[in-house]
Amino acid sequence: MYTRQKQIKAFENLLDTMDELREKCPWDKKQTMESLRNLTVEEVYELGDAILENDKVEIKKELGDVLLHIVFYSKIASETRDFDIADVIDSLCKKLVDRHPHIYGDTKVENEKQVKENWEKLKLKEGNTSVLQGVPKSLPALIKASRIQDKVAGVGFDWEEPSQVFEKVQEELRELQEEVKANDLNKIEDEFGDVLFSMINYARFLKIDPETALERTNKKFIFRFQHLEKRAKEHNLDLSTMSLEEMDKFWEEAKHLKL
Repeated sequence: MYTRQKQIKAFENLLDTMDELREKCPWDKKQTMESLRNLTVEEVYELGDAILENDKVEIKKELGDVLLHIVFYSKIASETRDFDIADVIDSLCKKLVDRHPHIYGDTKVENEKQVKENWEKLKLKEGNTSVLQGVPKSLPALIKASRIQDKVAGVGFDWEEPSQVFEKVQEELRELQEEVKANDLNKIEDEFGDVLFSMINYARFLKIDPETALERTNKKFIFRFQHLEKRAKEHNLDLSTMSLEEMDKFWEEAKHLKL
């Protein structure tokens, strides 16, 4: 591991490289904050994939890509004298100190829950008009639902026991089934959304990240289905003409294989 001096030197090298690329590279010179936006989102998702795979080498690479984007945005802003990387870091450090009065002040906390509650209260004091103001509009719906629930729980709007949340899940499922019987597509969609929202809330009480849980299931399904495709090919079978019973035989094989 690097010493603090070497870490600072490495960051300085990155800043110097960014300056040079912005001056000399045709692609880098052309970029704007708007043009980088989608690329940044992609990089964050690639980092998320590496984390799920627990691939430390890839995590290191993807963290570098995300860091590059932070430096890139700051470089662009410095050219218009709006802010630079020092402003970004100073602002972050100030926020961290302000948001942790139990470390840098006299506030007393006993657990993580109280830390989160104080965090949300401090954000309101800083000028936010709503607890939910900090939830990005462009977040994927599943992640957004999870963040919404975290935010409101931080100010005490929450269930007390996991069993209460599970009862809510069952209630929403019953309401969904009622609308399915009535065959009203708009109401079915509404109730289906309520089921998902309540399941995401239940995941929070079980201390499970719903996005991670669903992505693990996606990966598991892909692995098993690709095994099914492989085995069908080995037997000169066409999936489109195979019976469900035939496909299920290979599917069951996949369930016993290591992902």
